[in-house]
Amino acid sequence: MPDARRPDRAAPRSQSLAPWLRASFGAPNALYANGFGWLLGRRFLRLSHTGRRSGRTFHVVLEVVRYDRTTGEATVISGFGETADWLRNLRAGGRVEVDFGRGPSPAAYRVLGLDEAEATYAAYERRNLLIAPLVRWTLTALLGWTYDGSRAARRRMVAELPLVALRLAAHRTARPPQSSGPPAT
Repeated sequence: MPDARRPDRAAPRSQSLAPWLRASFGAPNALYANGFGWLLGRRFLRLSHTGRRSGRTFHVVLEVVRYDRTTGEATVISGFGETADWLRNLRAGGRVEVDFGRGPSPAAYRVLGLDEAEATYAAYERRNLLIAPLVRWTLTALLGWTYDGSRAARRRMVAELPLVALRLAAHRTARPPQSSGPPAT
């Protein structure tokens, strides 16, 4: 399927990746499927979404590039751009749940604007200097052009790979009051 923004090249698809790279992207799913998703902390989340045509529930594990403890908002990147099935399903209005390894919770989503996405990803890169070469290599594979981490490349990258913020519907911003005993009758 051609990319509408760049008619001269095909949209990035998971099928065009090396099999070992596809398998490594899918490895965290096994942790969640076997009850060990909590080991990944808030570095990853499992997104459950409803298929826009099938109505079936699907799961995808995504790396969190920003987590706001105050609001409970987790920001992820759509590594396969606008053509990612999970993003297309969210846009179609299906059910959305987020799981950090302790069970799924309903969530709402929003797609970040270019300025916010660029700033968010720049902050992610500053926090993850040790893995920067691996991240750049992976982004180069996903994008089909050399991602060098420059501001211009980052701006181009966030225009092609949307950043999506997911906010748990039941997130509490303050601790609930402590009970001093059983409820009064």
